[in-house]
Amino acid sequence: MDLAGMKPVGEVHADGKTFSFCSDLCAARFRTDPKRFQGEPLIHLHDVWKVFGEGEAKTEVLRGINVHIWEGDFTAIIGASGSGKSTLLNMIGLLDTPTSGGLFLEGTPITKISDDDRAELRSKKFGFVFQQYNLVPWLDAYDNALLPLIFARNGDGGLRAQMRDRFREIGLGDRMDHRPYELSGGEQQRVALLRALANDPEIIIGDEPTGNLDSVTGNRILEMLIDLNKKEKKTLIIVTHDPHIAERADQIITIRDGKTIPGHRTHAKIYTQ
Repeated sequence: MDLAGMKPVGEVHADGKTFSFCSDLCAARFRTDPKRFQGEPLIHLHDVWKVFGEGEAKTEVLRGINVHIWEGDFTAIIGASGSGKSTLLNMIGLLDTPTSGGLFLEGTPITKISDDDRAELRSKKFGFVFQQYNLVPWLDAYDNALLPLIFARNGDGGLRAQMRDRFREIGLGDRMDHRPYELSGGEQQRVALLRALANDPEIIIGDEPTGNLDSVTGNRILEMLIDLNKKEKKTLIIVTHDPHIAERADQIITIRDGKTIPGHRTHAKIYTQ
């Protein structure tokens, strides 16, 4: 990582080289698989800035962000309200573009690709679970879950059959023909999760996906997401206000005032300030 202005804390010797890290936790993570972490990450943001407005109205939401996310990781993004974490998630999920800096997916620069190409990448690579369920009120649960296949004009009957199986797996087998207003908040969020999985994405993006749920239902949704990460090797990236959720992640990215903060062991303290 770029250690400009930082004092290295952890060091690792591997393959005849010395690698320096901003925290012992980062160094320990690197030791688990040095070859993997020397390779190309799945997602890489390099010196990314996001600026809104001009002159006195200019607001720097992201200020020189550098992030690496490897395939199959569970990454948690935490920080206080207004820190820039949702904007960062939008960059990662190709929902927004940087004002400056580089954005790479599997080593390919995608900062300046067209809107159509960006939309195609999102439909193929990403599944999104938001705090607001955003279900279409006049469609039943099954059709809501299939919307990504419809938008992508994907007629794969296998994925449609798999969706019926997933409804049964999460206890909604008898709720597929119900409209959103006939479902509880937890049931709607489970439908939103199935919608995120419709295209069998490699990367699942969650923006406070349990924020509107009670603790029991929220934990159930979280366990489903973590199961997808651990059992199906989906790359999972979640914005959360909850340090206890973050502690279960492989990597924690802490954002404050538009910048990432080194030293992940202090994330809980940083969040509560």
